[in-house]
Amino acid sequence: MTDYGYRLLFGSRLGRPKQALLERGVVIIGAGPAGISAALSLKDLGIRSVIVERADEVAASWRTRYNRLKLNTGRQFSHLPSRRYPKGTPIYPIRDQVVEHFDRHAREEGIGLRLGTAVERIDPHPSGWSLTTSTGELNARQLVVATGYEHTPLIPSWPGSCTAELLHSSAYRCPAPYTEKRVLVVGAGSSGMEIAHDLGTGGAAKVWLSVRTPPNIMARSSLAGLSVDVIAIPLFHLSPRLADRIATMARLRTFGDLTEVGLPIPAEGPFARAHRLQISPTIVDIEVVEAIQDGSVEVVGAVTQFEGDSVVLADGRRIKPDVVICATGYRRGLEPLVGHLGVLRPDGAPVTLSPSPAAEGLYFHGQLSRPGLIRYMAKQSRKLAKRIAVASTKVMY
Repeated sequence: MTDYGYRLLFGSRLGRPKQALLERGVVIIGAGPAGISAALSLKDLGIRSVIVERADEVAASWRTRYNRLKLNTGRQFSHLPSRRYPKGTPIYPIRDQVVEHFDRHAREEGIGLRLGTAVERIDPHPSGWSLTTSTGELNARQLVVATGYEHTPLIPSWPGSCTAELLHSSAYRCPAPYTEKRVLVVGAGSSGMEIAHDLGTGGAAKVWLSVRTPPNIMARSSLAGLSVDVIAIPLFHLSPRLADRIATMARLRTFGDLTEVGLPIPAEGPFARAHRLQISPTIVDIEVVEAIQDGSVEVVGAVTQFEGDSVVLADGRRIKPDVVICATGYRRGLEPLVGHLGVLRPDGAPVTLSPSPAAEGLYFHGQLSRPGLIRYMAKQSRKLAKRIAVASTKVMY
């Protein structure tokens, strides 16, 4: 069936009774890019949905990211379905531009927003699914879980105790509070390296970057001026072995050999690792690596334990930071919601991703990592919307 056919079937020409049934039929959990993409694609087929969000604002996790954050993917790969960024937006939109894009389109007519409502548990219901929320029970015929791949901040449980200030990278905003302080950043992903650079060039007395597994580093922009996703998206569809060879050559050409500063090329390349673990490479601007090369940031080994005012590293070295910032990732955090439904793998990931349902009328959208993720979610949301439209016709007739 064509998109026009869906609009004709589910649009206002149907008459109010069937439209009203659909308006109460689809609930989306999460007002981030995945949830908003799903709601917009449904709206474009004439199907109204309600987005339920625990925070009081749309795109809450993006609003609280550090001040210098900008997207790792270009704007052409980072917009919501059929809704591009305004003219004049830079190639890599900054945090506030991303938030404005999400917020504006989440408030389009035809999308309901229920903010400040935390979903605590999901259970089967005779007519679909029942949501236990902080503001009461909510039922849905079709339910989309779009709570995000990076949902719950994760801080490792190291042995011992530490007198240093300890926080997750999600709580970091800018270097000003850390002027003249000694800061240990744990984790060499994109956020960890960018925060270390921000601190090292922003007034901190000393910055260490703790690295357990050497990162696969890719430049945000190539030497030819192309955004990383122009290269990474096609490589993602090649064999990992070939893609990794190309990525390694590009890394050496851009950064040179970083072994002497503690960042050797890892044995497993970025695309093999992405396919095996759904872990993104470390994508940064060239100046971030230059800060390590010029000594503004010192790479050290993995943290093994805390001992009072000291942090013990894997090589036995002890350092004494005033602050420890853990850029150690996130968990999906789906277990409280659906752990009892048999729809999760042992690692906490959904057994099935949208547009296919994990159970009848239950979809997990955006729970993955890959190049050009926002655009990919936008494309998948169109398929999801059509799937929900077909399921809705079965209920109606």
